Amino acid sequence: MTYQPPVRDFAFLLRDVLKLEQYGNLPTFADASMDTIEAILDEAAKFTSEVLAPLNSVGDKEGCTWNADFSVKTPTGFKEAYKALVEGGWPALGSDPAYGGQGLPHVVNLAFSEMSSAANMAFAMYPGLTHGAYSAIHFGGSQEQKDLYLPKLASFQWGGTMNLTEPHCGTDLGMLRTKAVPAGDGTYRITGQKIWISGGEQDLTENIVHLVLARIEGAPQGTRGISLFIVPKFIPDADGNPGERNAVKCLGLEEKMGIHGNATCVISHEEATGWLIGEENRGLAIMFVMMNEARIGVGMQGLAQAEAAYQAARDFAKDRLQGRSLTGPKNPDGPADPIIVHPDVRRMLMDSRAIIEGGRAFLFWTALHGDLAHGSPDEAVRQKGDDYMALMTPVVKAFLTDKGFEVCSNAMQIHGGSGFTEHFPVSQYLRDVRIALIYEGTNGVQALDLVGRKLAANGGRAVMSFFAELDAYVEAHDSPEMKPFTAPLAKAKGELQEATMWLMQNGLANPDNAGAASSDYLHLFGLTALAYMWCLMAEAANAKIAAGETDPIYAQKLTVGRYYMERVLPETTSHLAKLKTGAELVMALPAEAF
Repeated sequence: MTYQPPVRDFAFLLRDVLKLEQYGNLPTFADASMDTIEAILDEAAKFTSEVLAPLNSVGDKEGCTWNADFSVKTPTGFKEAYKALVEGGWPALGSDPAYGGQGLPHVVNLAFSEMSSAANMAFAMYPGLTHGAYSAIHFGGSQEQKDLYLPKLASFQWGGTMNLTEPHCGTDLGMLRTKAVPAGDGTYRITGQKIWISGGEQDLTENIVHLVLARIEGAPQGTRGISLFIVPKFIPDADGNPGERNAVKCLGLEEKMGIHGNATCVISHEEATGWLIGEENRGLAIMFVMMNEARIGVGMQGLAQAEAAYQAARDFAKDRLQGRSLTGPKNPDGPADPIIVHPDVRRMLMDSRAIIEGGRAFLFWTALHGDLAHGSPDEAVRQKGDDYMALMTPVVKAFLTDKGFEVCSNAMQIHGGSGFTEHFPVSQYLRDVRIALIYEGTNGVQALDLVGRKLAANGGRAVMSFFAELDAYVEAHDSPEMKPFTAPLAKAKGELQEATMWLMQNGLANPDNAGAASSDYLHLFGLTALAYMWCLMAEAANAKIAAGETDPIYAQKLTVGRYYMERVLPETTSHLAKLKTGAELVMALPAEAF
């Protein structure tokens, strides 16, 4: 059985937990009734499971092909699937109606993105990056640039990429060497080589819009001197259609561990024609719009691959006969019991489900704050939305991908030796998800961003607001049915606050203390955030049961939530203990001793 989108879980989150219909007075939510959303989710499930999922293994085995004319052929079936994607109107869900979009909340679009990525991660990266390019131009482009590029990007008629990394610099973008020389006609000549450009060349779209970071001659060194440019594969003609071929070439493809169906390109700009976006030397600020959206998207990828791997492991565990239950045969007429009867298999499945369902709630809750930051008429709500998006983005990216890889690894373990072969899908899920821990800023860099920038921003306003929200929730939900959820949340929140105070006291005295503590702190934060999500889900489930609802999802939520609180959340205590040891032993050995 291939991946089946968890539409019922999406609906539970959007209707019962986040209560999207309460925001119907806001422009982006006006057309987003739950009936409409559920109809969209149902159709999206059909498209992703019937069109994209069957191509996942094809893309993995066949990969992309680079040709001597610098073109790239995507795997068999990708072009037809991409055409169906565009014709189905799926690209327009979350885009601005002014440029052909449907203007739905980002959180709804994120549900479609999760389905797409779980069904076929390599394929879904092509439209995912295009939407990122759309967002950057929408944020920082001139009106002329928006009018020219956004309708084509919103419809996915044209593709989009982000050109950041160079052979000698990845995370440290201040070292980049790609240069931009004014041509005297308002354009620039862009020269340099970029690597690891996802979707940098493909045969799915009629044009590709590269967003390229480069340094204008005479600009300051470091990140203060970086500008951002639109460098299209084909220069638009007077009618806005692809015209003359630009001096942009794909020199080759990377041989990768996974995501074989996505073309990861070496791109050469040879005095290519580019147009400046925004102001000179302010390119990184605009690119971060795309990068932050991409980081939320990468967290989603970790969750999506985890969901697909969990489904495969669950189905295998129900079918695979090995051994007998410790409490007596459960399949007495067969030669053995299905392995799902064994507590250790159940442990891995329950760990996975608790992380996936809590992680999805955290992802959607964060995205909703992003929607409110853009659409609420209340300044306080907008500020909180901005604060939470900034604070939570590194946690979403790093925590959900670390845990997503762990879920995929457990799924392989449940399959036993079969999982280590290519006859079953879990090996692909494990290989594909591994990049999510690395690209768009490694998870270690996300942890440093969290403790070094996000906690201190605006005097700690965001994290203090989050702590206050947790305290208020615990105080307001002290009922017997909620105590099993709020009491563990209160304990975890106390540990997270203690860790935060430790960082404030010890990180300034020795920055290495903050660096050594950062990954444990991020995981402590992620575990606590998911505990809050499980409280919200338990509250919604209890309300439905009290109202007489008999859908089994509600009782299951309470069981899985209790499991999370009692079996997963206690990890916070070990993370706190480890981070408080500081940097001394981490940095004790001299470099030559390694």
